[in-house]
Amino acid sequence: MLRALLLLSLAVILAGCGGNKDRAAERAATTGYYATSAPASAHFPKFGDSAPHEWDGRSPDYYPIHGIDVSRWQGEIDWHRVAHSGVSFAFIKATEGGDYIDPMFEQNWRDAKRAGVPRGAYHYYYFCRSPEEQAKWFFRNVPKDPRALPPVLDMEWTHTSKTCTYRPDSATIKSKADRFIALLTAHYGKRPIIYTTVDFYRETPIGQVRGADFWLRSVAGHPRDVYEKARWSFWQYTGTGRVPGITGDVDINAFAGSPERWAAWREGSAIVATR
Repeated sequence: MLRALLLLSLAVILAGCGGNKDRAAERAATTGYYATSAPASAHFPKFGDSAPHEWDGRSPDYYPIHGIDVSRWQGEIDWHRVAHSGVSFAFIKATEGGDYIDPMFEQNWRDAKRAGVPRGAYHYYYFCRSPEEQAKWFFRNVPKDPRALPPVLDMEWTHTSKTCTYRPDSATIKSKADRFIALLTAHYGKRPIIYTTVDFYRETPIGQVRGADFWLRSVAGHPRDVYEKARWSFWQYTGTGRVPGITGDVDINAFAGSPERWAAWREGSAIVATR
């Protein structure tokens, strides 16, 4: 009898080990990453990646809160499927410069809300127009919604633009960014977000702008390794993500904190940006 009990216990232990291994493999298959250092409370969304990166050190799976950013390039989106895939937020492209609105913005803005996906809008900045002109255009197209995420200033080099490839000096960039952030804050009553890229961050003083949280693109390394001493709240870690409800590739992002910090940040509490 004792021998039978011992054999049964050993079988349970071995089955448990195999189950853990299978669950880890399943996570890797659905997310594209192995979570080597994820907190016990981490949630693994049902995401994939058409060209996954082999992460060293702290991978995106360390962070439990993930979201997407979208524009017309994603086409028609099934926001209800997106909502059930593990997406916690979405940043939706609204405007560029002073006269362009993304043709999918109104539909995405409406349908994301209906599906219960927290969403915010972003503006792609052109240096050929003034901050005031661009802010007015953004205000005209993005309604005030007290439950929406803060507005986003997307500031990067526009070298592929057909209309504006102007590269101003550092002082001008800092001045324009400061002014645009001040206008967003005054209009929406929320602390805005600045999205930027590795080259723009290194070559300009955008990181010196105050009064905003940072959303940093880094698809081949953790922000703390790619952006020297940068403070960030959002990390865009892939441009080739796959999310149920979206056809083709989509950007996927991680929030820098726990679910509790995410809830506090959404309610307006200042988040201490991580490094």
